[in-house]
Amino acid sequence: MSVLQAAQQWEGRLESALGTVGLSVPKFMALQHLANAHEPLTLSELADYASCVRSNITQLVDRLEADGLAERVDDPHDRRVIRARLTPLGKERYAAGARIIDRVSAEFAGSIPAEDRAILERLLARLH
Repeated sequence: MSVLQAAQQWEGRLESALGTVGLSVPKFMALQHLANAHEPLTLSELADYASCVRSNITQLVDRLEADGLAERVDDPHDRRVIRARLTPLGKERYAAGARIIDRVSAEFAGSIPAEDRAILERLLARLH
């Protein structure tokens, strides 16, 4: 249970910190997938990358669009397919979110002594 509690604490810190730039963990993760893609992603692809159902991705993309962070675009090869891509504001917010994630992760890891952190990393690696 301690691992779950630690994960919940870390996620809570991330949610709070990302909120300062208008993001949540799910929004950040979607922006990350879109930022790492070399082309706009179909909503099905985005759902697969995010490991969630398409209806949830549709709602998430709706919120990203409302915030001006992503936009839907037509697929150039299939009129039935809709893709999503980052807007310039989405790219900025993603970069800001990535800096926050790095900072919060470093602070969280820094609260664990180095020798304990090494042990923890070895133990967690065994769970893969």
